Amino acid sequence: MSTLVIVGAGPRATGLLERIVANAPELLPVDRRLHIHLVDPHPPGAGRIWRHAQSSLLRMNSMAEDVTMFTDPSSTIEGPVRPGPSLAEWAQQIGEFEPYEPPADPGVAAELAALAPTDFPTRRAQGAYLDWVFRRTVADRPEHITVTVHRASVVSLAGPTDGPQEVRLTNTTLLADQVVLTLGHLASAPDSRHQAMADFAARHGLFHLPPAFSSDVDLSGLAPGEPVIVRGFGLAFIDLMVLLTEGRGGRFEQDGAELVYRPSGQEPVIHVGSRRGVPYRSKTAYRLQGPPAPLPRYFGTSVVDELLDRPHRLEFRRDIWPLMAKEIGFGYYHELFHAHPERTALPWADFLAAYDRLDWYSSALAQLIGSAVPEPADRLDFEALDRPLAHLEFDTAEQLQKQLRDHIADDADRRSDPAHSADLGAFLALLSLFGQLPRVVSSGRLTARSLAEELDGWWSGFFNFLASGPPAFRLRQLLALSEAGVVRFLGANIRVSADEATGSFLATSPTVPGRAVRADALIEGYLPKHTPARTDDPLLRELHRVGEIAEEVVADDTGAHRSGLVAVSPPDGRILDPTLGGAPHPRRRALGPHTNGRAYAAFARPGTDAPAFRQNDAAARAILRSLAEEACLPVPGR
Repeated sequence: MSTLVIVGAGPRATGLLERIVANAPELLPVDRRLHIHLVDPHPPGAGRIWRHAQSSLLRMNSMAEDVTMFTDPSSTIEGPVRPGPSLAEWAQQIGEFEPYEPPADPGVAAELAALAPTDFPTRRAQGAYLDWVFRRTVADRPEHITVTVHRASVVSLAGPTDGPQEVRLTNTTLLADQVVLTLGHLASAPDSRHQAMADFAARHGLFHLPPAFSSDVDLSGLAPGEPVIVRGFGLAFIDLMVLLTEGRGGRFEQDGAELVYRPSGQEPVIHVGSRRGVPYRSKTAYRLQGPPAPLPRYFGTSVVDELLDRPHRLEFRRDIWPLMAKEIGFGYYHELFHAHPERTALPWADFLAAYDRLDWYSSALAQLIGSAVPEPADRLDFEALDRPLAHLEFDTAEQLQKQLRDHIADDADRRSDPAHSADLGAFLALLSLFGQLPRVVSSGRLTARSLAEELDGWWSGFFNFLASGPPAFRLRQLLALSEAGVVRFLGANIRVSADEATGSFLATSPTVPGRAVRADALIEGYLPKHTPARTDDPLLRELHRVGEIAEEVVADDTGAHRSGLVAVSPPDGRILDPTLGGAPHPRRRALGPHTNGRAYAAFARPGTDAPAFRQNDAAARAILRSLAEEACLPVPGR
């Protein structure tokens, strides 16, 4: 019998398990039994992030029809494609999919029954879907594969490269031929900057929350009416906003055409700001109005092949971003010209012929777009999108509040109106970039400065801002909270300092020069940046301590960059082991956001040839081949 231990049993582990089950008939002979152990203190399928035991107020930022755990005809994989329902399809026909088991929580069952394809489900509803996917995968396994779930944590991993791996759990020890770490999103101890703020708060009896997953934190230390500074305006902030308002008994009500907030009196006063000073752009709530753009066009395989063949190291801004920007622009203008031709002044064929020849940042392209798209508001401007408060200053805080309310209302209206469906065209083109972007990253051709400042820095932030925002209804709630005085906007490029003289936190922003907000509470409202040296995962921490995993490091004449990600060998995720001279470990793999794969999300939008599904398939096939080959050989110590 062969043994595989998968550490972490959330959606990434479920996706890998599905690919193992799908590929086993081809690669694992029926006379070679395989026992798979999944280890996770949280429920299998859902894992920690999507577990049922969290607030029912927290939602996904994807529509139900845009979430799947299954391969489909778009998947370019070596193994078999095995389609399955999206979250929306499963919810609409839940009783028809085996193994059928109604959700134990009546509230989740009621939500699933009422779920429309374009709804944004609760995280608990997604957890129910992931639970079903896991149970279906286990039920579909061949008879010579068995699966055991351990509700525990792994504390250590040891063993020779040519022998069994000893996986020590909190309650038992397992011997494994292969081990895969699918640990998901991980937290880390505060870095020096956040620790300094924590120490300041401890000295003065203040409230300080370092970067964390909002559903896991204790907010009871924030008193009603107390001012709290929140640094960060992305999804973590949205979760905090919900938990500190509706989560404390407040409610939103429709008053004619306006949404209003009725406070419970238990809310703090939330002062929020960030580098941009505005919330993430909301998700679109409509479908394309024209035909889908044939993607990719400017950032496909052949283009990336040419990039990687260049003799010099690649600079992201110089060599890669202009191609990506042109691809996003193609998706945007394809939809604008096809769905809203009355707002264009050229035939699409003429526009495209000229667009093909021109560079994104050329003056000729700017002239083409200016003549073909008469209304400036219909033109795609990444720089204006990226920094909407750039160069703006206000005399008073109230002027800023009005400016932000107008900005947020405009965004929520735009993302809810199909007249602006070109935004969805841009979003889909943006997603298509991840078909090739992992190749660029894993090639090692990017300079260290580009990787640190541009790809892991600007691009990651810009992508999340533009494409990973909340549903539009959350922004309307934010508007209501602003009108009620529960949320106050600080501006862009905020600076938070520890004022020893007064024993309080102080927030300032150049958006309103001279204004300062003092508070006895500070929340770092963004997700923690993971690093093996400070990880809260006991297994990764131990492997790093003994030198058996390495943080990805890129160094060249432009500098050095430590990404905080575990170095693995794409596409099958073999861990690069420093004790083996940095060679891939033959028995250990790691898949997911804690690795240098970067672009791999655990589930995906249907029909997008998801990179995570491709990596899961490659890893599953490599694991099965290794186990089948080893079954024919004597293994030392077995």
